[in-house]
Amino acid sequence: MRVLFTTAPLAGHLLPLVPVAWALRAAGHDVLLTTRHNAVPMALRSGLPAVSCGPAAEFTDLVDEPPPEGTPPPDAMGMPHDRGGQRFAHGRVLARMAAGSLAGIGRLARAWRPDLIVSERAESAGPLTAAALGIPWVRYHWSVSELREYRDAADVELAPELDRLGIPQPPEPALVLDPWPAGLRAAHAVGHHGVRHVAANGDAPLPDWLFERRDRPRICVTLGTLLPRYGASGAPGRITALIDELTRLDADLVVAVDDDIVVGWPPLPPAVRHAGRLPLADVLPACDAVVTHGGQGTALTAVAASAPQVVVPHLDDQFDNAQALSAAGAAVLIPPSHATPAAVSAGCAELLGNPAYAKATDRLADDMALMPAPADAVALLERLAGGTR
Repeated sequence: MRVLFTTAPLAGHLLPLVPVAWALRAAGHDVLLTTRHNAVPMALRSGLPAVSCGPAAEFTDLVDEPPPEGTPPPDAMGMPHDRGGQRFAHGRVLARMAAGSLAGIGRLARAWRPDLIVSERAESAGPLTAAALGIPWVRYHWSVSELREYRDAADVELAPELDRLGIPQPPEPALVLDPWPAGLRAAHAVGHHGVRHVAANGDAPLPDWLFERRDRPRICVTLGTLLPRYGASGAPGRITALIDELTRLDADLVVAVDDDIVVGWPPLPPAVRHAGRLPLADVLPACDAVVTHGGQGTALTAVAASAPQVVVPHLDDQFDNAQALSAAGAAVLIPPSHATPAAVSAGCAELLGNPAYAKATDRLADDMALMPAPADAVALLERLAGGTR
C-alpha cells in the first residue's frame, strides 16, 4: 500500500503525522510526505521520505499578529473577543498555501499513485486531490477546537479550484484520526477515531543533565516553534522578563526554543539550566511544571508526561486547548492580556504547591495511555485503501 501524507509547512502541523507514517512503514507500506519546499528538511529529519509540492511559503511572512483597527477589547476574563476573526484570517493564509500546493500534489499523486491520502486538518490540497482522483483520504485532527473558521476560509479561497476540478463541494474524509482523550474532546468530535499522541522531536538530542539527580523543582518554558518568530509575543524582552521572574521560585529552569532564536537573546541567569532545542517527550517527564502556549503537540506531550501546565494561549485553537485542560484541572489558564511575568510565575507556584493539578494530569495521562497506538490504526487504514489497491 502507498500512503501520501500532506501538510502545511509548519512544525506543529507536520510532526503529529510522523508517528502514523512510521507505523505504516514499520508494517511494510510505502509512505511519502509532501509539503512546501521550506519544510522538506524538517520532514527529512524525521527519517521519512519527503518531497516538495511547491515553493517556500512561511506562515509568519504571510500574516500579521496585530489585530485590525477597531477590534473589541478583551472580555471580562481577558480573552480576546475577535478570536473568530483571527482564525478566519489564518485560515485564509493556510488555504492560499494549499492553493499553491495543489498542482504539485496533483502531479505527485498521478505519478506515484497512492492508495490513500492522509492530510492534517489545515491542509486542503490533499483532500481536493483525493476527490479529483477518486482516492480515499483521512484527516488528522489536531487540537480540541472545531476551527470552523478554517473551513469557511478554505471554502472562499479554494472555490476556483473546486470549479476547475469539477468538485461540487469540499470532500469529507473517510476517517478522522484524533489524538485527544475522549474526556477532553468537544461535541463536534463525536465519531472521531482515537489515536494515541506520540511525540515526534525530529533530531533534537537528549541533554546530559536529564539523567542527573536534582534537589529542587524544574520548570520548562516553551512557546512552541511558531510564537517565538511571530511578532511581539515571542520578543526577547518579554521572554527574558518572564525568566527573571521565574528565578524567584528557587527552581531550575529549562527553556525549549529553537537554537537560532536563543542566539539573539541577552545572557540568561544561572538558574536557566538550558536554553535551546529540546526533545520535549524526554524532558517533560523530568519537569514539575510547564509554561506553554497551548499548542497541540506541546500540550499533549506535557499531559503524556504527567506535567501540569501554565497555559498562555495566543493563537487560534490554543484558546480551546487551554480551556479544555483548565476545565480538567490539569492547567492554570492565563489569558494573554493578563499574562504578566508575575502572573505566570504565580501560576507556576500554584502548580508546584497544589498537588491537585498533578493528580488531574495523571488521570489524563492514564486515559491517553489506553488510547490505540498509531500501529493500531494501520489495519483500519489498510481497509480504507483496499478498494483502490
